[in-house]
Amino acid sequence: MVHENANNDIRERIIDSSRRIFARFGFKKTTMNEIALGVNRTKSSIYHYFKSKEELFETVIEKEGEVLKQEISKAIEQETLPQRKLYAYIKTKMSSLESLVNFYNALKDEYLNKHYEFIRRIKERFHQYEFEVIKGILNTGIKDGTFIVEDVEDIASAISIALKGFEHPGLDKHDTGKMEVYTNMLTYILFKGIKQT
Repeated sequence: MVHENANNDIRERIIDSSRRIFARFGFKKTTMNEIALGVNRTKSSIYHYFKSKEELFETVIEKEGEVLKQEISKAIEQETLPQRKLYAYIKTKMSSLESLVNFYNALKDEYLNKHYEFIRRIKERFHQYEFEVIKGILNTGIKDGTFIVEDVEDIASAISIALKGFEHPGLDKHDTGKMEVYTNMLTYILFKGIKQT
């Protein structure tokens, strides 16, 4: 049991150190030697816990994805009104992606998406998660009379696609004021529309 706990501790240290190294140098430029140095271990000992750099990167991305989901769930649960839940979802996702560099890169990097099947799988699972969260918020709003939606699945898909624009590398995510403005604009359009009545 003690040996198993020690192994788990080492494994977690490798993952945490790798997160920082991958975030700094990117997947392609990071070497297993750098990862080994980051935890003061030999390269061969890293291979005892992870078969390859790809497996380690996959573990890092999945861990960051879980962190993002937890932060989103917590933000949504703190709100009672459906429109505030949707706003909390958008704002939390955008602010969290800034610190989850590896997960963000996995979503947006064309090279990674093209060459690694595990990246595509993680991306597809996250997009399905997003769709289900948005659909759940919409259904809550329909039940309490806040939203009038004819096709929940189509609207959830449309919102999910619109939010992907916020993930664009050209957006300055460090400018929190600007991101807040964009989030407010998007939610205003979703709830009020832009057509004068």
